[in-house]
Amino acid sequence: MRLYGDVPYDYFRTAGDLIFSAGACPLDESGSVVAPGDFEKQAMRVVENLTVMLATAGADLDALLKTTVYVASSNRTDLVRVWQTVAPLLGRAPSTLLGVTVLGYPGQLVEIEALVRVEV
Repeated sequence: MRLYGDVPYDYFRTAGDLIFSAGACPLDESGSVVAPGDFEKQAMRVVENLTVMLATAGADLDALLKTTVYVASSNRTDLVRVWQTVAPLLGRAPSTLLGVTVLGYPGQLVEIEALVRVEV
């Protein structure tokens, strides 16, 4: 899998042994949002994209220090569904789960940003 390369920002920035990620989005290689209307499938794609981004930066999900999970819904049931999908993959790093009004791409329901420590 390759991340969509035509975004107007960097996927991550490093500072010493820290990696600050942009929000990983449920985009496919062509820049389209996957699985419109499906919280769980979008959540899985977000974690896949986050994993690819971290590998590019020399890290993996085991190096997560903190995540923020954004869900475009005011329904707590949707937030719980997303959390139950991503939590087993993200591990025990501290995380904030937020319901928001809208995310950046049309049809986007889930986004995850991360702070990661990479071994140097």
